[in-house]
Amino acid sequence: MSSGYKTQITRQIGEHLVVAELGKRGIIATPFAGNVPDYDILASDTFGHSLPIQVKTINGQSWQFNIELFLDIDFRKNGLQIVKGKKRLNNPNLICVFVLLNNDCDKYFIFQLKNLQDYFARNYKNRKRPKNPKSTHCVIFPNDLIKFENKWELITDKLKAVE
Repeated sequence: MSSGYKTQITRQIGEHLVVAELGKRGIIATPFAGNVPDYDILASDTFGHSLPIQVKTINGQSWQFNIELFLDIDFRKNGLQIVKGKKRLNNPNLICVFVLLNNDCDKYFIFQLKNLQDYFARNYKNRKRPKNPKSTHCVIFPNDLIKFENKWELITDKLKAVE
């Protein structure tokens, strides 16, 4: 099976699991199959108030990102990367659900996009990449998100606040 196909299946499974979990909580939700740039699911309450949700799913060890989505990085001639600060996010309050697929028990981590940016701001320090000085690859592990595990109330409370 090609890696692109496997990635697509993983993404699809995660989005549908989140939709199902929201349904269990009385929230109507629908996935968009990758057609919307900034979110994957639209959740709605009985009053028609909606909430966009970004879903990232893994069946491996970590979620992968480009640090330049979150931080302003200055590249020095000697290969050193200097963090100049946080970038302005289009929607810092965007709800994110990170899904860790596990045969025994899938795990869900629910937080706002700004929480992810804060994590990278604390942990991505000035550095010189040994193999590729221009690399902006960064990761976050499930253990880094423990405090956000099963925080479904972030979604339910946000929808209630709109009423």
